[in-house]
Amino acid sequence: MNRTYYISTKSIISKSENSLKFLKPKISPLGRIIWAMEDHPEFDKHPVALRPVRPEDIKYFSQWWRDPDLIQATSGDTVELTDDRIEDYFKAILESQNALHFMVEHNGSTIGHVSLQKRDGSWWETQIVLGDKASQGKGFGAQAIEQLLDKAKTQGIGHIYLEVRPENTRAISTYEKAGFRQVGEALETGNELQPQLIRMELYQQLEPGA
Repeated sequence: MNRTYYISTKSIISKSENSLKFLKPKISPLGRIIWAMEDHPEFDKHPVALRPVRPEDIKYFSQWWRDPDLIQATSGDTVELTDDRIEDYFKAILESQNALHFMVEHNGSTIGHVSLQKRDGSWWETQIVLGDKASQGKGFGAQAIEQLLDKAKTQGIGHIYLEVRPENTRAISTYEKAGFRQVGEALETGNELQPQLIRMELYQQLEPGA
C-alpha cells in the first residue's frame, strides 16, 4: 500500500526527474503549496513534529550546548558551560514571554530545538539546532522550519530573520530551502568568536486580521 508524506516544495530532497515523478501538488490548510511524495525510495517518510519544551528537556540542552561541533557552527565560544549556567539559560527558555520555543522530534526521538524570539519592530529572529548528529543532513531541519513558519503565521508573525556564519553552508542551504534569502554582504561583527555573520530574511504574507 502506498504511503503518502507531505513536504514543502522548498524541502524536496532531489530535483532529478526520478524524484519529481513521485510528487503531486496539494494545498496545505494554511495555503502553502505542498507536494505528496508517495513511496519515494530515498526519502524518510516519517515527518518531524514540533512540541512544547518541557522541564525534563534540560538533558538535551546540557548535551548540545557542550558539543564542540555545534559550538563551532554557532557561537564559537569554547568556554565550557557550568551546570548552573545551563540551568539559568534553560530556565529563561521555559519562562520566556517574548519567544516561541519547540523541541523537534522524529520517530518519537527528540533531535533538536527551534525558536522564534521577538526583536525590534515587527521582526522575529529564528534559531534552530539539530543536536542529534545522526539526524543532520536529512532534510529534518527544513521540515522543522516549515512547521515553525506555519505556527508563526497563525500568531501573526510575518517578518522573520536569522544570522548564520558564512562557512556554515549546510545551514545556509537549509534556510534557503525554507525560503530565506541573504540580505547584503556578510557583516563584520567585531566579535572574534563570530567575526562574520550573514543575515537572511523571510517575509510571510499574513491573512487579513492576523
